[in-house]
Amino acid sequence: MRAGELLGITDGGKPPLLAIGEAKWNDTMGIAHIERLQHIRDLITQAGRYDTTHTQLICFSGAGFNDKARITADTTPGIRLIDLAALYGQA
Repeated sequence: MRAGELLGITDGGKPPLLAIGEAKWNDTMGIAHIERLQHIRDLITQAGRYDTTHTQLICFSGAGFNDKARITADTTPGIRLIDLAALYGQA
């Protein structure tokens, strides 16, 4: 599955890359998913086309997240994990 990107609007300069995300329905997501999004952000930063200063990394999962992913999201700004409860406003 490809990661998705969300761009913002700017009045000059590089457009901000607001978020990069990935969604899985039946798979428990882990640290490898977060690292993949970090790598994609790094490549985009190196290309120099977008401002990635405040880019959020967002994982959506119907099956949830493993402990490493949760710890990483809890301790690293800019990483969000969205499970079904959060998606449907129950978290």
